[in-house]
This record gives sequence, C-alpha cells and structure tokens, in this order.
Amino acid sequence: MEILWFLIAMGMVAAVIGPFVRRRVRGGIRMVEPGSPDAADPDAYDFVRQEELDIRLPGPDKDLLDVLDVVQRTQDWRAAAQLLAGTPAEGEVRWQRVQAFAGAASLELQGKPGVGGAWLRAWRAESPKDAGGAQVHAEFLVQQAWRSSAAGTDDFRIILEEAGSVCADAALLAPGDPVPYIIELAVARGLGYPHERFDQLWAKVIDRAPDHMGAHLAALHYWCEKWHGSREEADRFATTAAARAPKGSLLAALPLFAVYEHLPEIALVRDFYRSAVVSNAMEGALFAVHAARPDDPMLAHVRHLLIVFLVRAERWSEAMHQLVRVDGHVGAMPWSHTQDPAEMYALYRALAVAGYEANGGSPATLPR
Repeated sequence: MEILWFLIAMGMVAAVIGPFVRRRVRGGIRMVEPGSPDAADPDAYDFVRQEELDIRLPGPDKDLLDVLDVVQRTQDWRAAAQLLAGTPAEGEVRWQRVQAFAGAASLELQGKPGVGGAWLRAWRAESPKDAGGAQVHAEFLVQQAWRSSAAGTDDFRIILEEAGSVCADAALLAPGDPVPYIIELAVARGLGYPHERFDQLWAKVIDRAPDHMGAHLAALHYWCEKWHGSREEADRFATTAAARAPKGSLLAALPLFAVYEHLPEIALVRDFYRSAVVSNAMEGALFAVHAARPDDPMLAHVRHLLIVFLVRAERWSEAMHQLVRVDGHVGAMPWSHTQDPAEMYALYRALAVAGYEANGGSPATLPR
C-alpha cells in the first residue's frame, strides 16, 4: 500500500511540473543539476524564502497582524474588538479581518484542544452584544466544521447549524453589515440550502454590498458542480457579475475563479491553458487587475490565481509581473487549498523564474 501511495504522489508531481521541464523546440526549460550556473535562482529577484512566507493572509495588513500578535500573546480580545469596530462594515477588509481572527482561534484550538482560542470564548462571554465578536464566532464555527469534520456527517451539520444561529444573532446586532450574511453563504453550501432559499440569502448580501468580491467568491462555490449547481450555473453567475461590474471592480475576474473551480484533474485537451475559454477568463482577470485600485484588498487574491494560470500557459513574463507584487504572503487560493501553501507557491514561483530566464529574462529586465 505504501508503494501505491508513493507512485500516486510521484504521478501528481510529474503532472504538475512535467510540462515545464521538457525541452521545447525554442527557448524552453530544461532540468539542470542543483548549483549549476544555468539554474534559475528566485533569490536573485529578492523573493522571500519559502520558510518565511506568510500563509495567513493574501497580502499585507499590518494593523491586523499587530493586533493578532497582541491577542494571541496576551489572550485579551479587546484589541480585536477595537480593530473591527473601526473597520467599515461594507468593505472587503472587514470580511478578511473577521476570517483572519476566526482562523487564528480555530488553529489555536486545533493545536491546543480545549484550551486554544480562549480569548474568543472570553470575548463572547464578556461582550455578547459586540457585533464583531458575534461575526468572528460565527466564522470560527464555519471553519471548525470544515476543518474538523467530514462534509455531510452529523458533527458537520450540527456545527454548521450552530453557525447559522450565530449568524442570525450577528445580523441583529448590526443590521446593515453584510458580513453575517456572507458567513452564512458557507453555511448554505455545507447544509445544502435549496436554490430558492439561497437566492433569498444572496439578495440580503447584494442589498448591503452589491460589488463585494469576497461575497461573490463565496456564492460561486455554492453554484459549482461539486456542490449545488453545475458548470453552466457557475459560469452564468460569474459572467453575469463580471458583465455588470462597475469600472475598477475586480468582479471582472470572477470567470477565472469559475474556470479554476471546474478544472479537470487531467487536462486531456492539448494546450488546455491556452484554449479560448481559459484565455478569455485570464484576459478578463488581467483587465480587472490593471483597472483596480492599487489598494483594493482583493487584488492579491486575483493576482495569486493568475500566477497559476499564467505559469501553466507558459506566459512567463506576465506571471513574473504578478509574483513581484504579491510575494511574501500566500494565504490565498489556490495555495490555501493545498497541504503546504508555501511549498506549492514556491514551486510555481520557481517555474515562473525558470521560464522567464529561459526566454531571455533577468532581474534587470523585470520592472517592479
């Protein structure tokens, strides 16, 4: 059995890197010995070392990281409550910070069962009317369900049902805030809300935050083939959102996320990543990235996903332009869907560097 698993693992690695290490007729990548002067070196681009990559966030948020450090060091929730209270309800940042606090508490509990995350329990007990605390609690339960139980089991459903109740409490505490309803989108996916009930929930989200990228990504998961929709329904949801996206909105990148959610395990079509469907989705995402505000908190999410598609399509220079803008933080799809996000990101980064240099690129020719 061990041999079987080893062969499967080796096959998966070969499937990822095989296309990139074959010698091509012109300007391709070839394998060299470690330490060879011909070897591509990510360090030459001032990239962060793999072991130092931050897997918690997709991009920098110094205020959040400073507060997380204080909360986890002192186990005092007040700094977290203060930060959320000062974060606008309708924006992407609040949603990301709620996710980060909930994730920190969940991972603490996983590392120290029965003890970890005590600051969140104290927050809820000492300030039950605090809207931020209720939101973090609801998201914590969602993450606990997905992290600790198999989908569809009794434990999974019990935890998500409790999360739904906390979402309702959180919504009452902050009626105009979309975050409780965005959290419930994951509950809806896990519990299998009927389409009509999901549509009613989605209406509450877009009434409060019609252009919220994080909410659209959460809803897209529901409409995917592996959950409660189909490839066609997910594509329709993504393209409709992209078509009505206001100028500068990253919603124009949503079709690329729909493509990612329905990637075949093995691409049987030659040059799949250069096909019209994938190319059009990539171009939409690249357009969205170029048109977005530099400080858009969802920009890093789109750049991270673009890296995967650009590398697989062997568009090395474009991949490098995305890498230099996100390097250092890897807490985003698709890396977060793997066992070791830093390792997978570093693999794609190395492939991008190798492809870039094999086609004449160098640190000196890469604008930053």
